[in-house]
Amino acid sequence: MKLIMSATALMAAALLGSTSVRAADVEVVHWWTSGGEQAAVSVFANELDATGDKWIDGAIALGETARATVMQRALGGDPPDASQFNPGRQYEELIAAGLLLDLTPLAESEGWANFIRPAQIAEPCLIDGKWWCVPVNIHMQNWAWASVAAFQKAGLEVPTTWDDYLAALPKLKEAGVIPFAVGGDGGGWQISLLANQLILAQLGAGPVEQVWKDKNLEVAGGPEVLKAFQTLKGLGEFADDGSPNRSWADTTSLVIQGEAALQVMGDWAQGEFQVAGQKPGVDYACLLGPLVAEPKYVRTGGDIFVFFKQNDPEVERAQLSLASLMVNPRTQALFNTAKGSAPIRDDVDMSLANDCMKAAIDVLKQDGSVVPDANQWRNEAFTTAQNAIFSDLIYNDATTPEAAQAQFVELLRNAE
Repeated sequence: MKLIMSATALMAAALLGSTSVRAADVEVVHWWTSGGEQAAVSVFANELDATGDKWIDGAIALGETARATVMQRALGGDPPDASQFNPGRQYEELIAAGLLLDLTPLAESEGWANFIRPAQIAEPCLIDGKWWCVPVNIHMQNWAWASVAAFQKAGLEVPTTWDDYLAALPKLKEAGVIPFAVGGDGGGWQISLLANQLILAQLGAGPVEQVWKDKNLEVAGGPEVLKAFQTLKGLGEFADDGSPNRSWADTTSLVIQGEAALQVMGDWAQGEFQVAGQKPGVDYACLLGPLVAEPKYVRTGGDIFVFFKQNDPEVERAQLSLASLMVNPRTQALFNTAKGSAPIRDDVDMSLANDCMKAAIDVLKQDGSVVPDANQWRNEAFTTAQNAIFSDLIYNDATTPEAAQAQFVELLRNAE
């Protein structure tokens, strides 16, 4: 693997005083706590420590909990030095309050706008002409992960379409494996991720934007979205009793062990398969779309880091040093190979990427393939309410797809 730092990154490091005789601690809050995630975040920690500054790890399980903790600390006058967020509106309050470090001088000196791609990845960080965060990866959410052994136990081939998979559910159940693996902890975000992918599969990119960005109630209340809700309800009937309180990583573990047949989850699940030593096409199948024979869309999210204003110039120097190394080619290659995500720049040697990641990158390069996550358009309150609607549909026997769709339309009608 080509592990080099760009000349601009080296220049920026020098301008920022990275050769200072006094090192600084940088406290970083994030929610990467699973095995694959820990392997990925260790890249950032090790790269920063190698500069002489020190990464102080502030891992907090669950994104919702981590974000709430950071917001409380920041608004209370005791922010960490850096924090993970998802791209979108989750941190707009911090910008408005003047709490974040303006990264524009660094971004301009390194030419971030020239190499961060696609444009949708940079947009949440580049607001009113200023850079307020650092995008570190491109996560693709619309994946299914299938256990080859589980399908073999049921005498089945791994399906490549939704219709084939839905038809296989009863046989999988008869074979004694969990036909559909899903977890419900964290306020229902896993269920919401699944529902969003089902809706994308029904509508395509343009109408999805009309729903979440433009609040088109006619599309949201239409037959295609209803079919996605009906599919979600049907999948819930083949989930196991342990589903409601299970994390995504524990759910992925069931697929890895062959106890469950299939899970719909973002590409971060790939890191768990890698840590377990499993190989795509041999031990598991990665099905982009999900379960679409010829995928043409990738629903993108990702991870960004914001940096909080501090009083110590040495800490600010170290913060900017961390921001710089997060986007340099070396770190991007190491981090994203471990995380299972795609890099935010094209000039990165991904020779260690497996077939799953290569397939995703190929689709990502196609015009019109990128579908942003709804978080980019709607706020945290909307996301929480949406998660509750989808979670109720899959776990509450009394809730019908029609009733859930009506709630979803009403939520959109009043969304900010």
